[in-house]
Amino acid sequence: MFKKVLIANRGEIAVRIIRALRELNIQSVAVYSTADADAQYVNLADEAVCVGGPQPADSYLNMQNIVSAAVLTGAEAIHPGYGFLSENEEFAELCETCQITFIGPKPETIALMGNKANARIQMQAGNVPVIPGSTGFLKDEADAVKVADEVGYPVMLKAASGGGGKGIRRVQDESQMREAYQSATKEAQLSFGDQRMYLEKIVAPAKHIEVQVFADQFGHVTAFPERDCSLQRRQQKVLEISPCPVMTPQERRELQNIAIRATKTIKYVNTGTIEFLMDSEHHFYFMEMNTRIQVEHPITEAVTDIDLVKEQVRVASGEALSFEQAALIPHGFAVEARVNAEDPSLDFMPQAGVIKQLKLPGGPGIRVDSGVQAGDMISPFYDSMIVKLIAHANTYQEALTKLLEALNEFGLNGIAANQSFLEALLTDSVVHQGTATTDYVTNQFMPKFISDTVREVS
Repeated sequence: MFKKVLIANRGEIAVRIIRALRELNIQSVAVYSTADADAQYVNLADEAVCVGGPQPADSYLNMQNIVSAAVLTGAEAIHPGYGFLSENEEFAELCETCQITFIGPKPETIALMGNKANARIQMQAGNVPVIPGSTGFLKDEADAVKVADEVGYPVMLKAASGGGGKGIRRVQDESQMREAYQSATKEAQLSFGDQRMYLEKIVAPAKHIEVQVFADQFGHVTAFPERDCSLQRRQQKVLEISPCPVMTPQERRELQNIAIRATKTIKYVNTGTIEFLMDSEHHFYFMEMNTRIQVEHPITEAVTDIDLVKEQVRVASGEALSFEQAALIPHGFAVEARVNAEDPSLDFMPQAGVIKQLKLPGGPGIRVDSGVQAGDMISPFYDSMIVKLIAHANTYQEALTKLLEALNEFGLNGIAANQSFLEALLTDSVVHQGTATTDYVTNQFMPKFISDTVREVS
């Protein structure tokens, strides 16, 4: 087991990892930007090293400075968290070169799954169902038109190296393809330095279902109960549920088997998440794989009682998985809400400022993952998430009620946040039925929410 681990991240995920390391009796090293000098995670860590200025490129994306901090402090491993360098194969390779363990998959696996078009090819080779679409990369706009004609409109253009909703365009018919292709490739080049595109038929209506997988170096491969991440706004998740309220145990086993097959196909090690679309007939189609821990991992932990972060560290140190597939049966339901510094009355514009007061909820079945305290500054340089609230209960309805009560108990002063939006979602009848699909929030919920918000203001 490691004696010292550096966390190449910030905020709530850094706090989460530090606490897991403490339970494993491992020393922690935090890295921070000048904007985060007084952050909670910096004070919690055993050691802390400043790695640059407030801009991510100068600090949390500065590979040389982060690895130098690991060498300087004698850290044997680096946990990347999520975001920033967590899915950067160059960073994983640099760690290997410097004989520092990267707590995650191998660099070649990150590269393989980071390219969405190549990932599709790999899944097809492993007999994993994929969404109908292009094979490999699109050559040009004319090729996109040809493939779209074959699979049928509407289609989705996607950046091969994409993520975070960037480089994606919905195309209803051929007349929209030219503008969509040009704008998507431009955005992909600016965001990822890679303008290559692929195309998939839009499966709609559909649910966004994802499966946490875990594999060790001894060939043990497992798949956890699924997470329903269909409640999205602007292709960003806002509320996550585990397990999916409308899936049967038989469907769950089928999906887990598919996820295990996909994981074995690419010889994956450590944890990752495989994302699927589930159509109205509950057929599953591979979308992509995230080769890191997810923001929503706490709901998986809640329904299985397995600490995913501690397991990541153990597996990276060479240990075998501490559990077997037979143990991965969901106990109750868990729901997670992301409280973000964004103003719903201003089209969810991100907010920056000082948190003057912060009141966090508690009680049985409530978990709060946070990286901020009263007096902290929400910086314009980083993600706007303030806290994650997680509720766990015996039934789905009880979990929703418990989470709503937690939101009501949550108090924030000094900066606008999205509590009203989350509270409205948690009282919505379709959300309570568990039937919401990926387009529900945008097309049906938001118009009513905006109307109600305008009425309250006036």
